[in-house]
Amino acid sequence: SSGGSASEGVGSGWDVLGSYSAMDGLNIFAGYSQVESNQDAAVASGDKKERVLGATYAVGSITVGYQWSKQEYNLAAATSTKHYENDAFGVAFNINDDLSVSYGIMKSDRTLANATTVEAEAQSLQVAYSMGGASIKVAETQGDNLKYTSGSTQDRDATTIALSLAF
Repeated sequence: SSGGSASEGVGSGWDVLGSYSAMDGLNIFAGYSQVESNQDAAVASGDKKERVLGATYAVGSITVGYQWSKQEYNLAAATSTKHYENDAFGVAFNINDDLSVSYGIMKSDRTLANATTVEAEAQSLQVAYSMGGASIKVAETQGDNLKYTSGSTQDRDATTIALSLAF
């Protein structure tokens, strides 16, 4: 047979993951994955690979976290995705047993085989309050260049309000 697509199963893959609690409140984690891809130069220029590194640190009522990841697809067509590279950061603060506030931001760069890169970004601020069997959660979220397309038509803002009652 001839040709093929990058989505065909052509071999094997493997993953390795690890985490380490370095000291009180600090957790470090990493992962790597590789899957054999079609090596037809017109379809893909290498195997699919994913890497992730990150850490969380909790002290008292505050937790912060950071994660970097990269997914390499190595597709060959000029407008196909070569790779995504992502950065995410979050912080949460428990003001008391009933009230918490958190903030997160994620940036993701999509690079095409023709070297064009577009950055998508999302950020969110959340507040949660509970009292007995009732809780209310509010999130204000903003996304820019969603779908990795520049321009204001791909920007979105949303406010989410959730009320939960337990009987």
